[in-house]
Amino acid sequence: MITALHIENLSVGRGHRVLFRGLDVAVRAGEAVALTGPNGAGKTSLLRCVAGFIRPLAGVVRCEGSGEPHLVGHQDGLKSGRTAREELIFWVRWHGGQSAGALATAERLGIGRALDLQVRQLSAGQRRRVALARLLAAPRDLWLLDEPLAPLDAEGRDLIGREMAAHLGCGGLILAAVHDPLPVAARMVEVSAP
Repeated sequence: MITALHIENLSVGRGHRVLFRGLDVAVRAGEAVALTGPNGAGKTSLLRCVAGFIRPLAGVVRCEGSGEPHLVGHQDGLKSGRTAREELIFWVRWHGGQSAGALATAERLGIGRALDLQVRQLSAGQRRRVALARLLAAPRDLWLLDEPLAPLDAEGRDLIGREMAAHLGCGGLILAAVHDPLPVAARMVEVSAP
């Protein structure tokens, strides 16, 4: 189980531009941290760095304990020509979960009736719910969330807020890039250009 995330003196760039320098953040079990800052400041790049998708220019990202983080990016990563059911089950099984758990989670998030539609036929909010169902049905201790509430309606935000609270209550960790406040108590960390 991941019990803490430590980001130490981290610098990240994109192309020839340094996005931020010397960032220090710690996230402990049961804690949510909301990354704030203007568009282009590097919040998404920071999440991708913590997930291991990009290398930092300097600094260290390390976790206490064992396990893998799970990133739900701003882009949902779903193939538009497949059904929502196919995509959800594929990704949940890829992350070690079970098909039955994936389908139960889809029902819990209110998208069970939409699973037979192709992903391209889903609304932005439904796509986000499928992406979040993927996260919930194959649990990870550390959630990396990029604008998790952006396309959701009020009901969807309430549902995800309850899921976040339950995750934190079980000792999970959340690091989220946001423009809107998270529906759970969260410490704010600003990401800004050097």
